[in-house]
Amino acid sequence: MELPPGLTSRPLRMDDARAVFELMAAQELVDLGSVEIEEADIVADWSRPSYDVGTSALGVFAGDRMVGYVEVSGGDRGDAAVHPGLRGRGIGTALAQRMQQLARDRGATVVGMPVPVGSPGDQLLESLGYRVRWTSWLLELPHRAEVPPRPLPAGYLISEATPEQHRDAWTVVEDAFLEWSERERQSYEDFAATVQGRPGFEPWHLRAALDPDGRVAGVSHLSVSDEGFCFVLRLAVRREQRRRGLAQALLADSFRAGREHGSSRFQLSTDSRTGALGLYEKVGMEVTSTWVNRAIDLC
Repeated sequence: MELPPGLTSRPLRMDDARAVFELMAAQELVDLGSVEIEEADIVADWSRPSYDVGTSALGVFAGDRMVGYVEVSGGDRGDAAVHPGLRGRGIGTALAQRMQQLARDRGATVVGMPVPVGSPGDQLLESLGYRVRWTSWLLELPHRAEVPPRPLPAGYLISEATPEQHRDAWTVVEDAFLEWSERERQSYEDFAATVQGRPGFEPWHLRAALDPDGRVAGVSHLSVSDEGFCFVLRLAVRREQRRRGLAQALLADSFRAGREHGSSRFQLSTDSRTGALGLYEKVGMEVTSTWVNRAIDLC
């Protein structure tokens, strides 16, 4: 990986999570006008038992200051960031090359990452031959908007998931997500690291819709920040339980629970593989930013 003079690189450690967050936040602030990433996102992801940060992530430094980073965090999923003040110096190209090598070392045949549409990162990857695999959207409920409670079918209820229901929640989420995503099944241990092990997790953040037999029929997983954001990280319903209004009921319940705990802004993201954009728009959510996942085949 060829870097401009004066810059160095090294493998990252868990205690670099804060620096990576600050770097990605600086990039998002310029590209989006707001910061969407949370430090907890990085800490939870790096805490998965299957993930080794030392062999999966690399930082670029100007002295002691991180100015770039790249990682491959599983399968064909990568991410990278360059400090906006150092764009145009070849750092992004070097990081793209490093991402491809990290993915090859893991046996991947393709690697990709999300970038805001039209951003410098999007333009760079397009110039390097990265194609668009899918489009994703960040949505937010308008300020002061309310989502009225949705009626549940007879015998169903929504409540905080109990510890005994956590494995069933994992099964529902993975079964639903693997209908459209091309990846290996996430282990329960990795799931638990990003849910119960996520910094700031409280039991009410994992919510379950239960059928009349007490089985988990749907799941909503929330992240709540100190800035008043409630983000729906996961929303899933068992295939045979769909078309009964459970997804909308879980959304309404999630927003209610977040509001009761002090949240004032509500967000989630979805992509074109799921076909769920219309569902979220139907409950009044609006698109605030559009992203594309750009990928390249590895020879």
